[in-house]
Amino acid sequence: MEKEENRRMTRKNDSHSDRVSPCLFYPMLTEKKTLVEDFRRRLKYFFMNPCEKYRARGRKPWKLMLQILKIAIITFQLVSFGLSNEMMVTFKEENLMVFKHLFLKEYKDQRVDRYAVYTKTDVYDHIYYVIDRFINLQNLTVGNHAYEKIEGEYTPLTLCQEFFRKGSISPGNDTFDIDPHVDKECISVYPLEPLEDKTLSRDINFSLDFKRLLSVNIYLTLKAINLQTVRHHELPDCYAFSIIIMFDNRANSGRIKINLENNVGINECKDWNVASTSGKNNHLLLFDSFVILACFTSLILCTRSVYKGSQLQFHYTAFFHTYFGKTVSWSERMEFVNGWYILIIVSDTLTIAGSALKIGIQTKDLTNYDVCSILLGTSTMLVWVGVIRYLGFFKKYNILILALRAAFPNVIRFSCCAGLIYLGYCFCGWIVLGPYHEKFRTLDKVTECLFSLINGDDLYSTFQKMREKRYMVWLFSRLYLYSFLSLFIYMVLSLFIALITDTYETIKQHQKDRVLVSQLKAFVAECRDQPDSGKYKIDKEPTCCCYCFG
Repeated sequence: MEKEENRRMTRKNDSHSDRVSPCLFYPMLTEKKTLVEDFRRRLKYFFMNPCEKYRARGRKPWKLMLQILKIAIITFQLVSFGLSNEMMVTFKEENLMVFKHLFLKEYKDQRVDRYAVYTKTDVYDHIYYVIDRFINLQNLTVGNHAYEKIEGEYTPLTLCQEFFRKGSISPGNDTFDIDPHVDKECISVYPLEPLEDKTLSRDINFSLDFKRLLSVNIYLTLKAINLQTVRHHELPDCYAFSIIIMFDNRANSGRIKINLENNVGINECKDWNVASTSGKNNHLLLFDSFVILACFTSLILCTRSVYKGSQLQFHYTAFFHTYFGKTVSWSERMEFVNGWYILIIVSDTLTIAGSALKIGIQTKDLTNYDVCSILLGTSTMLVWVGVIRYLGFFKKYNILILALRAAFPNVIRFSCCAGLIYLGYCFCGWIVLGPYHEKFRTLDKVTECLFSLINGDDLYSTFQKMREKRYMVWLFSRLYLYSFLSLFIYMVLSLFIALITDTYETIKQHQKDRVLVSQLKAFVAECRDQPDSGKYKIDKEPTCCCYCFG
C-alpha cells in the first residue's frame, strides 16, 4: 500500500511540473539565452588579438608594447655583452697560442694530435725546454705575463709523472709482470732559479722509467691583464692561466703525444685606475637593471594571462557540460593555453637570470661567461621567435604558423621513428668502420658524420678514405653508405617534407572553405558582434556557479 501511495504522489508531482506557467518559463529561457550569448562574447574577446581588444574595450595593449620594447633592449644587451665576450675569448685564444709557441719545442700551427715525440732523448729535451722557458719567461715574452705570487712567494712549476707501481716487461720473450696500481711522483721548480746543465737527472733529480711510464704532466700558473677592454672604456680583467702540458704515454705504443691545455680564471684587479671608466660601467649596470625590471613586469603580466586562460578553460568545460551535455576534448582545452605566453615566460626567466649574471661579471664578482652567454643567447633567440606571433595577425603569415603548429605532433612521431633507424646506423658504423675511418672513430663523430652526409657534406672525402682498406671492410662500407644515403635522402627527408606540405595544404583549404574544425570555434563563430560594436565594454565575467544551474 505504501508503494502505491508513493507512485500516486510521484505522478501528481510530475503532472504539476508539466503545468508550469509560461510566465515563469519564458523569463528562464530568456535568461539562459542571455547567459549563453554573454559567455560566447567573452570567449570571442579572449581569442582576439591586442588591436581588436583595444577597439573592443579601449584597453591599451600593454603586453604588446612591452614585448616590442623588450626586443630592442634585450638585443642591445646581447650585442653589448657579445662584444665584451668577444674580447675575452680573443684574449684567451691568443694567449693559448702564445703558450704553445713559448713552451712547446719546435711547435708549429698544426693539429694537436700530430705533435708527438718518439725517442727518450726527445722526451727529456722537451721537458727541459718547458722548464727553461718558464725560468726565463720575463726575458722571452713580449706580453704582460708574470709569475703568480701567493703570500709574497712565487708559485712553482710542478713536474709530475704517473707510472705503474712495479713491472717487468719483456716483449721478446712474450712475458710481463706488472702491478696495475698507479703511483705519482712530483717535483717543484721555482722561477728565477736557472739550471746549470741540460741534464735533468743531474740538476733536478728526475728520471723516467719508460716501460712503466703512463704520463708526464707539467703544471704552471701565469698572470696577465687584458688591457684591450680599456679602449672600450670598460674595467680591465686580471687573468690567471693554469697551464697543463701533458706527455701522454698511456697507449705504450712508442709515440708520446704532447698537448697543452689552458684553464683560465678571471679576477678583479686589486689596484687599478682608468680614467672615464666608472661612469660608463654604472650606465651598463643601470641598463641591465632596467632589463630585469622590464622582463619581471612581462613575466607577471604573461603569468596572469596564462592563469586567466586556465580559469576560462575550466568555465568553458563546465558550461558545455551543463548546457549541452557534451564533454570537451583535450585538444580544445589546450586552445586556452597560449603557447606564446609560455614562450615569453621562459624567455623572461632566462633573461632575468642572465642579466643578474652579467651584472656579477661586470662587477667582477662572477666569471661565468659561458653560463651567461647560454642564458642571454637562448632568451634572445626566444624573444625573436616570439615575433612570429605578431605576424600571425596577418592572414597570409598566420597560415604558416597554423601549419607548423598542426604538423608538430606528426613531426615528433615521425622523428622518433627515423631516430631509431639513425641510431642503428650510428652504432653499426662505429663498431665496423671505426677502426678504419677517422670520422667513425667515436660515437659522437659518427652522428656528426652521418648528419653531414644527409645534408650533402663531405660525401666524396668520406668515400675516398675507405679506398685503401681491407676488401671486406671496403665492400661493407659501400653497402653501408649507399643504403644510408638512399634511405635518408630519398625516403626519410621526402616523407618529412611531405608531412609539412600536406598539413599546410589542409590548413590552407580549411581557411579557403571556412571549415571550422572544432566545436569551440563553431561556438565562438556564432557571435556576430564586431570589436567596435560597444557590447564588449559592458561584458561581465560570470562565475562558474552560473554555469551549473539551469
